[in-house]
Amino acid sequence: MFGKKFQRKYALTDQGIINTKRGALWTVIVNLVVMGGIGILYLLMAEFMSTFTSGSSLPNAVLIIALVVIFLILSYITHLQQYKVTYGLVYGEVEQTRLRLAERLRKLPLGYFGKRDLADLTETLMSDVNRMEHVWSHVLGYLYGSYISTGIIAVCLTFYDWRLTIASLWGVPVAFVLLFGTRSIAERHSQAVKKAALNVSDGIQEALENIREIRATNQEDLYLAALDKKIDNHEKIQIRGELTTGLFVNGASVIMRLGVATTILLGAWLIVSGKIDFMLLFLFLLIITRVYAPFDQSLALIAEVFVSQISADRINEIYEMPTAEGSQNFKPQGHDIEFKDVCFAYDTADVLKDVSFTAKEGEVTALVGPSGSGKSTCARLAARLWDINSGTIKVGGIDISTIDPEVLLRDYSMVFQDVVLFDDTVMENIRLGRRNATDDEVIAAAKAANCDEFVNRLAQGYNTLIGENGSKLSGGERQRISIARALLKDAPIVLLDEATASLDVENETKVQEALSRLLVGKTVLVIAHRMRTIEAADKIIVLADGKVAEQGSPNELMSQNGLFSRMVKLQQQSSNWKLN
Repeated sequence: MFGKKFQRKYALTDQGIINTKRGALWTVIVNLVVMGGIGILYLLMAEFMSTFTSGSSLPNAVLIIALVVIFLILSYITHLQQYKVTYGLVYGEVEQTRLRLAERLRKLPLGYFGKRDLADLTETLMSDVNRMEHVWSHVLGYLYGSYISTGIIAVCLTFYDWRLTIASLWGVPVAFVLLFGTRSIAERHSQAVKKAALNVSDGIQEALENIREIRATNQEDLYLAALDKKIDNHEKIQIRGELTTGLFVNGASVIMRLGVATTILLGAWLIVSGKIDFMLLFLFLLIITRVYAPFDQSLALIAEVFVSQISADRINEIYEMPTAEGSQNFKPQGHDIEFKDVCFAYDTADVLKDVSFTAKEGEVTALVGPSGSGKSTCARLAARLWDINSGTIKVGGIDISTIDPEVLLRDYSMVFQDVVLFDDTVMENIRLGRRNATDDEVIAAAKAANCDEFVNRLAQGYNTLIGENGSKLSGGERQRISIARALLKDAPIVLLDEATASLDVENETKVQEALSRLLVGKTVLVIAHRMRTIEAADKIIVLADGKVAEQGSPNELMSQNGLFSRMVKLQQQSSNWKLN
C-alpha cells in the first residue's frame, strides 16, 4: 500500500512515507479505542435494560467509573499521539521537502533556470508544497487509517449480524467509488486552476520587474486592466472547480449516510420478524455514527487528494531532473580553455556547430560576432553553466563535463554587464567572492577595484546597506563591486561579458583600471560588442551563425579584410554619426 509508487504519487520523502504509515497506524488505534468506548456504552445500556426488565440491582458503579476513566485515558493518549504523527511530524516533512527541493535546485545545471519561469518555480516551492502539506497532514493518515479500521470493524460486526453489517457499511465503498470515478474531472479543473494561477503570478512579477517602464509609458491603467482580467479569470475557474467538486463530495456524503436509513429499516424488519433484539440494532446504530466520522474529514478534503497529483507531479519534475555532477577532484595542468567540435542547442534551435578554439592561460581571448552568433553561449558552456550536446571542452587538459560544477566554478570569476547584488552591506556583497575573507582583504579588493571613492561617501561606509540588487548605487558603482568580488576570489579563469558597455566615460575608465588589475596572468575570455574594447586582446574568435568564421590577433584579422574588419569599420562609421 505504501510502496515507492505511493511515495512518488504524493511526493513524499523517505521519512514522509514512514510518517504516513505511523499516521495511518495511530488513526486505526484511535478509531478502535473509540469503538471500545462505544462497546462500554453498549454494555452499560445492556446492563440497565437487564436491570429494569429483571428487577435486579444496578451495575457496579466503581466498575463503570473505572471503565470510563480507562477509556478517557486511552482516548487522550492515542489522540495526542495521532496528532503528533499526523501534524507535528508532517510539518517537519514540509521543511525537509523544501530543503530537498532547494538542494536539488542547487545541483541542477544553471541552464535549467534559463528555461523555467521564476514565478513557476516559486509556485512549486510555496503553493505546491503547501497543498501537499495539507494532503500529508489532513488526508493520507486519516483516509488510509479509516480504510483499515473500517475493514477491521466490518469483520467484527459480521460475527454479530452480517445483514446489518452490509446495511450499515454499503454506502462507504459506493461513496468512494463515486468520488474516484470523478477524479479525472477534478484533475482537469486543477490543471486549469494552476494555469490561471501561474498567469496571475507571471502578471504580478512582470509588473514588479517593469514598473518603471510601465509608468514611463503611461501604461498603468492598461496593464492593471489586463492583470485584473487574469485575476478574475483565475477566480472564475477556481469557483467552477470548487462547485463541481463540492457537488460530488456532498453527493458521496449523502450516499454514505444512507447506511443509517437502511440499517434502521432492515433492523426494524428483523426485530418485527423476531430474528434480532433491539439491543443489537442499538449497537449497530451506535457504531455506524462513529464509523462514518473518520471519513468526514477525508471526504471534505478528498478534492485535495485529486488535485494534489498536479502539485506532486510538479515537485517530482524537479526531483527527476538530471543534475550536473562529476568528480570532486579537479587538478588541471594549467588553465587553457579548449573547445573542440562543440555543438550546442537550446531545445531544438542549434546555437553552436562544431566550434573549435583555444583560450590560453595568460592571454585575453575575445569572442566577437553579430547578435545571436553564440558568444555568450560559449562563455556559459566554458563554465559548465550548460552541458554541451557533443564535442569536448577542456580546462588544463581535463574534460569539464567530468567535474562537479561547484568544484569547477572555484576556478572561475565572472564579471557580467548585468550585475547581481544582494540587499546587504557593501562589505558582504564583496565577500561573496570568498566567504572566509577578512575585512582587510575585502577592503583591499575594494580599493583595487576603485570602490573606495564612492564607499567613503556612503553613510556607513562598507557597512552601508545598498538595497535590493544595489538599487542605491549607480551602474558604475555596482559594476566595481562586482569586479571587487572577482578580485577577492582571485580565480585563474575570468569571464567578462562586456562589463563596461553601459557605463559613462568616467566610470568606464575606472572600471577598466580595475579590470586591468583583475586580468593579470589569468585565462581571460571576453565577450565583446564594441571593437575598441578588444584592441589589446591577444586573440580574437569571430563567430557567425554558430560557427568560428575567423580567429587570430587583431592585426591579422584586420589584414584579412573579412568579417572582423567589416565590423570594425562599421563601428568606426557609427561613432562619427551625429544629429543634423
